[in-house]
Amino acid sequence: MNILMVSSESVPFAKTGGLADAVPALAGALRRRGHDVRIVMPRYYGIDRRTLRCDEAPMGVPMRPDEMWCAVCRTVLPGSGVPVYLIDREDLFGRDGLYGPDGSSSWPDNARRFAFFSTAALQLGRYLGWTPDIFHLHDWQAAPAAWLLGTEEYRKAYPESASVLTIHNLGYQGVGAPSDLASFPEFTEGHQAPMLHGGHANYLAGGLACADGITTVSPTYAREILTPAFGEGLDDLLSSRVDRLTGILNGMDYSEWNPARDPVLKPHRYSSRFMRGKAKLKARLQEEMGLPSNPELPLFGMITRLTGQKGIDLVAEIQGPATEVFRSGRAQLAVLGTGETRYEEALRSLADALPQACAVRIAFSGPLSRLIEAGSDFFVMPSRYEPCGLNQMYSLRYGTLPVVRRTGGLADSVRDLDADPQDGDGFIFDRADPSALGEALNRATLFYGDTRKMKAARRRAMGRRFDWDASSRDYETAYSMALERRRLR
Repeated sequence: MNILMVSSESVPFAKTGGLADAVPALAGALRRRGHDVRIVMPRYYGIDRRTLRCDEAPMGVPMRPDEMWCAVCRTVLPGSGVPVYLIDREDLFGRDGLYGPDGSSSWPDNARRFAFFSTAALQLGRYLGWTPDIFHLHDWQAAPAAWLLGTEEYRKAYPESASVLTIHNLGYQGVGAPSDLASFPEFTEGHQAPMLHGGHANYLAGGLACADGITTVSPTYAREILTPAFGEGLDDLLSSRVDRLTGILNGMDYSEWNPARDPVLKPHRYSSRFMRGKAKLKARLQEEMGLPSNPELPLFGMITRLTGQKGIDLVAEIQGPATEVFRSGRAQLAVLGTGETRYEEALRSLADALPQACAVRIAFSGPLSRLIEAGSDFFVMPSRYEPCGLNQMYSLRYGTLPVVRRTGGLADSVRDLDADPQDGDGFIFDRADPSALGEALNRATLFYGDTRKMKAARRRAMGRRFDWDASSRDYETAYSMALERRRLR
């Protein structure tokens, strides 16, 4: 198949979350299975144009009130050979921050930016003289392309092409005023009903209403979003299209995440058979974060976006039940992340109040994130909802036992040690409240004291596999079903 991945971000070029990891990994897996897979994304300010090959001929993109032009730049994904096309339009994408100046705000013209990007993605096939069988659209930024593909203009251009829309996070929908739709091409006027939901323009809802196939990034999340509790106001729409909804658990790149080969961990790299380096990395992490070096204390790590979705408030209350293991001096906590100002300030206050037990770094750091994954004993993910999550998979790979809430991909990838002592590899709690999290942290702290069980659980965790090759086969099925629906239209 010819498959065009339409995504607003992809490593190593631009990243705010797991979307950027999933897209290139899936593209590489599909390419290994013989498909012609390509990626299109914006060329943001932070992507050095000098590292790209930019076409001399510009690409015209039909928009309102007038046609807009952009450059098309090219590169390939390192290590996979997957072609990557970057849409270069300085006034829309030439700025710091992908979606806003910081984690708490959005650019006021995001509706126009991603209306242009979605339309440009469909124009790209014409520009290249290459016809995708599947337009694989990722999240709200690309979702309008499913609606556009159903217009007369693009039905003529791609009569046999189908769209598959993957929901990486239903909490982000691209909601705005109905006037936001005025940026789309003239041939969409009068056919905008799918893009309106609850009296607002809603890019994700429009894509969901029109896509030939819909996927989420875990089976549990696919079930959860059909309920009012997790549906973010779109549960009725999703329930009406449940026949084309599939949950496919994300995989991870085991060559990229390997404690035996990770260059950041030198000279203390380790494997499930030779674990000595992990203890040395724990001491290194404690020193890096300014915590007392004490191998007797369990060290809990967190690497996260600091948002309400991630349950930061559950762990940030200084006198709350979730911090009791830290207040009492029985465990340590190391946090890395950026996001909403209120959560950044709450975590700084926690570190100031408990300097011997809690350390916080408000930053994005690839090397430090690797050290936290490797040097921690446990990894904490108290998410209110988690479509898939990758950090719990990375943690398992590094022998760092996850402490997670039973939701979405966390429920699909972690096995509770108390419920299943023989096969368990982490600790799961159900209620999104500090008491439930505190109980799970206490269970993990007590478990740490049993060296034999801890060692066995680590080895089990490091042996788990969440393979992109398996996930790619499920996506092939989703693509085939979408193409069949397209043919039957």
